[in-house]
Amino acid sequence: MDDSINSKKIKVVFAGGGTGGHIYPGLAVADCLREIAQKSNVSAEIFWFGNSCGMDKNLVENSGSVDKFVGIPSGKLRRYFSLKNFTDFFKISFGFIKSYFMLLKIRPDVLFSKGGFVSVAPCAAAYFLRIPVFTHECDFTPGLATRINARFADKIFLSYDETKKYLSAPKAKKSLVTGNPVRPVFYSPNPESGRKFLFDGRSDYDQKKPVLLVLGGSLGAHQLNELVSQNLEWLTERFNLVHQCGAKDAPFMPQNMSGYFLHPFIYKEMCDVVSCADIVLARAGANSLFECSVLGKPLVLVPLCGSGTRGDQVDNAKFFEEKGAAFVLLGDKATSTNMKEMLGKMLDSDTRAKMAANSRKITEGRRPAQKIAEIIFEETLRK
Repeated sequence: MDDSINSKKIKVVFAGGGTGGHIYPGLAVADCLREIAQKSNVSAEIFWFGNSCGMDKNLVENSGSVDKFVGIPSGKLRRYFSLKNFTDFFKISFGFIKSYFMLLKIRPDVLFSKGGFVSVAPCAAAYFLRIPVFTHECDFTPGLATRINARFADKIFLSYDETKKYLSAPKAKKSLVTGNPVRPVFYSPNPESGRKFLFDGRSDYDQKKPVLLVLGGSLGAHQLNELVSQNLEWLTERFNLVHQCGAKDAPFMPQNMSGYFLHPFIYKEMCDVVSCADIVLARAGANSLFECSVLGKPLVLVPLCGSGTRGDQVDNAKFFEEKGAAFVLLGDKATSTNMKEMLGKMLDSDTRAKMAANSRKITEGRRPAQKIAEIIFEETLRK
């Protein structure tokens, strides 16, 4: 790297939140960006604009990846009539005003959006302040926040090649397929540490049984939890059942059942936990899917669908199914009988091995967080 940049200081604002799926990938990019800056003897100051309510502040500040968290008022962008649309309009307006003046104060070189409703106001404010905007869409089809942010963006990062067909020609032209950012730790897993975390001191761990990991995302998934609770005996007879159930449902799950390993939430150890699993039963959020793909895990997916979602998880799940990496239980097919049938197929080690190889191929040779961080860093050097 040119010595002329050695004394340079860069400032980058990250925007996004609402769920872990909008936060963890952004933190992965932030970690890579800081590493690139350090290797180039450049001082990096990283800010995060997230929801002033909810989980955003704790997740971001506990990560150690960001220098300062800035809470932004945020309203939900609904596609249907609701009286909350009126009150949320004012929240979004206040979010824009706060973002505008905070960006004016910080004067970042780049704003990178990882999505979620809270990212819209900062992207719009950055555009009016002529701050370069980069945005990333993790799902197969772009969400409403991304569609709006794309109007302000200089570059649009995508997880799938096929997503381009859902964008207008001008937006597709400024898009780049990188994959979904995955935390760097997932590229150097330690399965033994995962087994120690899960099973150390538990005499009911059976090495002859495969490890089935149930993941409901950062908030848990009530539908998955019900499927597990209805079939605990069948599952624990065949698997070492590891269940991240979310804090809300944890009190209602068995606490001392043989062969059942309950965790309300896993973060720091997640990479090692997934790496030691033989099968993953999960929703179909992009973040979890790409982490499992990097680690080459066969999947049984129960995507969130229905009136409360735009169908992004369904599209994600179908993509992994088409690649031979997953079985999918969609809608009314997500029954105990069908779940047991799919997991029964996974008891065959050859089936697991074939699906694991297909899963790994989806992300093989890609380092999305590193690629995006490099592009952001190069942009800061132009300032």
